Amino acid sequence: MARFIFYLVLLITSMLYGQEDEELKAKYAVDTFFEGFHKGDTTLMKSVMMDDVILQTTYTTKEGKAILMTDKPDKLFEAITKRTSDQKWNERLLDYKIQVDGNMANVWIPYEFWYNDTFSHCGVNNFQLFNDNGTWKIIYLIDTRRRQGCNEG
Repeated sequence: MARFIFYLVLLITSMLYGQEDEELKAKYAVDTFFEGFHKGDTTLMKSVMMDDVILQTTYTTKEGKAILMTDKPDKLFEAITKRTSDQKWNERLLDYKIQVDGNMANVWIPYEFWYNDTFSHCGVNNFQLFNDNGTWKIIYLIDTRRRQGCNEG
């Protein structure tokens, strides 16, 4: 009986470690995306994105209307490559909530966006990732944007 309990504990421990390892790998993919974003390196960003990634943004207008915008990745890459050296984009990631189930991961990240050291807006990034034969790739990104209810600082 003691041997059974030992192996059961060993199995559970290894499963938990494997889950944490996959969470770290998914986080690494998102961190790589933002490293490229901040450096203006779209090649680095693309290295952790599937070719057919979906990008969406949701916000509420001043009139209270909910908006959902869908963009092509090329539009994001163009904005990044055309960013001039006097423009500083700083997306401060405040927390990570990561869930993994098999080949799918969800990474939820509240953020603050600062433009040239001036607060612009806050919101949440929600990344969906797919484990493409051992490499986590971003397949979907949606973010919220707002100016109220932020704790900029």
